[in-house]
Amino acid sequence: MKALEVHGLNTYYGKSHVLHGVDLEVGEGELVTLLGRNGAGKSTTLRSIMGLTPAHSGQVRIFGTDSTHLPPFRIARLGVGLVPEGRRVFSHLTVEENLKVPVDHPGHWNIPRVYELFPRLAERKNHKGRQLSGGEQEMLSIARVLLLNPKLLLLDEPSQGLAPIIVQNVFKVIVAARDAGTSVLLIEQNVRAATEIADRAYVLDRGAITYSGAAAEFGQDEKRVQELAGASAQKWEFPDD
Repeated sequence: MKALEVHGLNTYYGKSHVLHGVDLEVGEGELVTLLGRNGAGKSTTLRSIMGLTPAHSGQVRIFGTDSTHLPPFRIARLGVGLVPEGRRVFSHLTVEENLKVPVDHPGHWNIPRVYELFPRLAERKNHKGRQLSGGEQEMLSIARVLLLNPKLLLLDEPSQGLAPIIVQNVFKVIVAARDAGTSVLLIEQNVRAATEIADRAYVLDRGAITYSGAAAEFGQDEKRVQELAGASAQKWEFPDD
């Protein structure tokens, strides 16, 4: 069974046709990345999958269930966790209090295990959300969703605005989630980093899929990277430990 199946997705903002027949899939236990320039429709794709911006036509299936017209809270109940763009943490709550917000869902992830994965959060567990750096807030956003023990994890540009060393740490966590059995759809502009960790890649350009295939293969094709994703040839080093 596929964790996520999107077929012929068309989404509008008012009269503006944003997504044009988008097709993509995420297998169980697979890490898939969706790449593209600013304004390509990546976040809209995620919002349509999550029911936040309902699709005009097409179909979304999550673990075999047709979720196309379900409200977001019912999609979440299918085992979907969303880390939205913008690091939305509760600024007036401490790190520990933020982590206690999600309803307890039995599974691999719990607060002690999250602290092992994010030692920086353990060090700052009594600090308010507003006292954290951008990287720490991103870690907290991801940690909070992991505590839901989602079967499908959706991440919207988690590397945005972060220093390279923090990006490496965040991406190591995404790999750890995949290795723990979670299916992952990663929306990214950092092509080098995303293709280094992903199993497969899609490229979205002007609301349409223009590439589908092995992530490593796409990342090695510099001409295609520049033409379709608008990224530079900068080298990406993913740490082994």
